[in-house]
Amino acid sequence: MKSEIKYIELKTGYSDNGPAWIGIVSFSKTGRTLYFDGKAFQSLNGNGISGNYYEIESGDEYWISGVKKNQNDRHLSGGGKINIEKRVLSEYLQIINQTNLKEKDYDIIEVEEEIPTARINDIENQKHESESGIDINKRFLKPTEMTNDELKYFIDYYKDHSINGTYLKGRKNSRNTMNELIAEKENRKKKP
Repeated sequence: MKSEIKYIELKTGYSDNGPAWIGIVSFSKTGRTLYFDGKAFQSLNGNGISGNYYEIESGDEYWISGVKKNQNDRHLSGGGKINIEKRVLSEYLQIINQTNLKEKDYDIIEVEEEIPTARINDIENQKHESESGIDINKRFLKPTEMTNDELKYFIDYYKDHSINGTYLKGRKNSRNTMNELIAEKENRKKKP
């Protein structure tokens, strides 16, 4: 599993002064999911309110980026101490070309090192058979790969999520997906 030192800042519930960390982030095989401190994150693909990733279990938005040599890692010039993972301290000092850190700016901490792939896979890949007999995981197919029944089912599925979803970003993503499915359904009607 590939890993890199990254800057991670919680954005949900904070301006630009939320809890922040510098630590080792691991990537899933596809690179779609990032893991840090027992949590899993996925990209918001530009649909976030103030973050660029969201934590899969809580839905909280985070800003995740590479670390900066000039130590201006806080997103949008925010403030507050940054927690630095103990096991990356020496490598981080090399990156910033320093021999030590300013105690007023950093706390050295331990984080959860176990990567929760099994727990996250269970969350992401829950296989539920709908009442119509359509496997919920078929929603990951391209619209062109779906049957007409699947298209109809998932248009309703995403319509419901676009209205009743807990998070704005989720509602927006559901609406976009629903529109793609509707477009495919309309294309099929035009074909002889």
